[in-house]
Parts: sequence; C-alpha cells; structure tokens
Amino acid sequence: MPEKPIKGEKRYFMTGNEVVAYAALAAGADIMYGYPITPQNEIMHYWTRLAPRYGKDFLQTEDELSAGFTTVGGVLAGKKSFTATAGPGNTLMQEPVSMAEAMRLPIVVVIQQRGGPSTATVIYSQQEVTMTTIGGNGEGFRIVYSTATHQELFDYTIKAFNAAWKYRFPTFVLGDGYQAKMRESLTMYDPEEKGIPIVPSEPYVGKPGVPGVDRPPGQYRNTYNVEEELYEVVENLARDFNAIAPEVAEYESLEAGRSDLVVVSHGVISRAVKEAVSELREAGASVGYFRPVTLRPLAEKELRDAANKAKAMLLVESANGQMARLIKDAAYGCKAEMIPLYKPGMGITAEEVAAKIRSILG
Repeated sequence: MPEKPIKGEKRYFMTGNEVVAYAALAAGADIMYGYPITPQNEIMHYWTRLAPRYGKDFLQTEDELSAGFTTVGGVLAGKKSFTATAGPGNTLMQEPVSMAEAMRLPIVVVIQQRGGPSTATVIYSQQEVTMTTIGGNGEGFRIVYSTATHQELFDYTIKAFNAAWKYRFPTFVLGDGYQAKMRESLTMYDPEEKGIPIVPSEPYVGKPGVPGVDRPPGQYRNTYNVEEELYEVVENLARDFNAIAPEVAEYESLEAGRSDLVVVSHGVISRAVKEAVSELREAGASVGYFRPVTLRPLAEKELRDAANKAKAMLLVESANGQMARLIKDAAYGCKAEMIPLYKPGMGITAEEVAAKIRSILG
C-alpha cells in the first residue's frame, strides 16, 4: 500500500470533484460520510475509489442529515471526518453543523453550490452563501473558504482540515457546480513536502484514564438549561471566533485602495471580474478589484479601507445579494456607494462586468 497518495509536485487535468477527493487524502482525512446529490456526487465516487488504497473509509448514510451527524461522530472519535453536499443537502446539514458549532467540533464540509431556492436546478449558482456562512440556528461561528479555481479547491481543502483542527470551528469549502464538473489544470503536491504541516487530530471521547482523576473531564454539550448559561456559551464562542478572525481572514486585491470604483466578487465569478478589471485598468480606467476568499470571517479591515477610499463599489454575484449582505454589513458607514450586478443562478462574463463598469464610470 502506498504511503502517500501524492509525492512531489505534478500537473493534473481533472474535474473539481476529483480534485477535492485527492486534496482530502493529501490533508490526511480518515473517513468521508455522504449521501448522493448533484453536483457533488463525484467527490464520493472518487473518494471511494481512492480510499481502499490508502486505508481510508467511507460510509454512505440514508440522507444528508445522517451524513452530517455521522461526520460529527467521527470527529468526536478523533477521526478527520468530512462530508460534501449541495443545495437541499446543505439545508439538511445545518442542524448537525449548528451542533458542531455549539460543541466546537472541527468538521469539514465541501459545498458545490447549485441553484436555489428549494430543489431548483442542479447547475451553477452562488445561492448558498447565506446558508453556508450563517446557516441554521446559532450565530454562524464557522470558517468558509470560497474558491475560484481548481488549484484553490486543492489548496483550500487542505487548508480547511488544518484550520478546522487548529481553531476547532466547523469549516467549509464553498465551490459551485461549474468548479465541480469542469476540467482544469492544477498542480497537486504533498503539503508537508512544501512546508505545510498537517495539524493532527485527537479524540474528544474515549481517551485513556478516568475523567476527573487522570485527566480533566470533557463536557461537550449542545443543549443548555437556562438563558444565562446559553448566553455565556455564545459569548465565549463569539470571543474566540473574533480573536482568530484576523489570522484566518483572507482576501485578494488589485488596486482596491487606489481606485474610484472597486468591483467586489467571490468564487468563480471573480475570474470574470479580474479579467474585466485588468483589461480596463490597462485602458486607463480607475477601477480596482476586491475578492474575499474567506466569506466567514471577512477581511473587514481591508474591506472597509477600500470602501472608504472608493467612490463606489460594484457587487457582482450569481445570487440576489447574498454576498452583498455580508459586504454591506461589514462596510456599514463607509462612503462608497453600493451598486449591484446580480444574476441569480446564472454565469457572469467578463464582457458583462466590463460593460457595467463602463456605464458607471461614464
């Protein structure tokens, strides 16, 4: 049996779902729990092909609710557990994710977004941002990486496992149907050979010794008796999450602090936005680009700096303002005018973005 699935660096040409399966192996994942739903199905398919070769496991559950709870159980047992889903499956998983949030459990969830609301379409959208960043009951203390390329799917799936086990918050990789199904070149690598240490897992329950005698007892709860008790728990979660936010938050920027107009986007749409902004800048337009890589937590300081220096921000997304709500909340009180370019469930081209920029700049 090979020791590692990837040695050295090598170029590949594959679908995004296949990339996620390989990245989970590279990150040291132990087991995937899942239930089929388009467009993430191939993550399960590729994982089940790879897992037996490397001593890993897979369990198909009866539905997404069970997949979420078994992922929680795997983490409690000290396994690097993950799942993947989309659309209605993401909805069902919000209950176990909320449980993981309350108990500070490092589950990893890969979301390949599909169109909403309800069952809607099995193709592309960015309409699961609100559900993934804030989600079910609770305050949304979770880490969410929004990827734009297959290279980022690989990089941030590895980073998601490390962040989850380092900070002990539920962690998401937010892709989409385009990334899931299309083929694209990327470089895969062994993270440790590149100097990226793999954060180890450890069991929450079943540790050796007698609780209270040989070691402190573990108290992992998601139900509380009185309001004051819940208040204390949520305040502690908020304190810890806000403390790690500056270290976790990531963004990409192109002259965002020195332009009259800043275009904000995330995920795969950012590819079109970046192309349009780069071309118009070469033509002399005062336009910049800001992309939050983490939608939760946001790089709020850098975003506010850009929003205070620009005259306007163009918010581009394949949803009816789900990213925009996060941006407007973070940039509240800043001087930039917020201008929408929303196409729910639709792709957005560089030509469309460039045309909108020209109309704003005159």
